[in-house]
Amino acid sequence: MTFANLGTSISGPEVTNISAHGFWLFDDRTQREYFLSFRDFPWFAKASIEQIAAVTREGVSIFRWESLDVDLDLARIEHPNHYPLTAR
Repeated sequence: MTFANLGTSISGPEVTNISAHGFWLFDDRTQREYFLSFRDFPWFAKASIEQIAAVTREGVSIFRWESLDVDLDLARIEHPNHYPLTAR
């Protein structure tokens, strides 16, 4: 029997907490947690807990919420002020 290399994540990204102001996304690849405010990311403001929690990774640094039709790359999450919203 063989196992994955030590240190290789098999869990994927995870939403760790949701508040009235936004939610925390844990990136298993970088081992960092990011806060996504509903002010900076309005697509999630009216979403259900199930919709927000259903996050997957697409490629190396893109996170996808299929039921919300939202894709965000890590640069946008880390620096939302560098990427002004073009649609509301």
